[in-house]
Amino acid sequence: MEPTTLLELRHLLLDTRVLTVAVLVDGDPLAGLLPFLAEPDLQSVVVHTSRLARHSRGLAVGAPHSLVIHEPDRPEHDPMALPRLIASGQVEAVSDAARPALQERWLARFASARSTLPLGDFEFRRLRLESARLILGFAQAHGIGSETLAAAAELRP
Repeated sequence: MEPTTLLELRHLLLDTRVLTVAVLVDGDPLAGLLPFLAEPDLQSVVVHTSRLARHSRGLAVGAPHSLVIHEPDRPEHDPMALPRLIASGQVEAVSDAARPALQERWLARFASARSTLPLGDFEFRRLRLESARLILGFAQAHGIGSETLAAAAELRP
């Protein structure tokens, strides 16, 4: 894969801060908008969500998910050519041992989360990126697997 394509993938995962996640809740599809943090190896992203939110019921450990991370729409852009990553995988738990370091990284990215981190109804979930497509415009769709994610993680801009 071209270095510029890997850089775009890296940019979407590291510089974009909000994703749309689709889950199943009581057998029905449901989408939610969540802040996220990419894991350093780029194999997954982490979300911090309230169990009071309906979409959180679909984020049970082992549940399937689908997500979209994209550049914001702007009047000067063709909306069909917005760079985007569409991925699916399974929801994973975040271990108690990993939580302190994750909380530090989370606060560095989302300072306003200082008020929600201590709340008992919020929890971290890891969304594994098992199958993905990177779309950068017309005829610019790329299949993304773990090897490509690893290459993007190792790339130094």
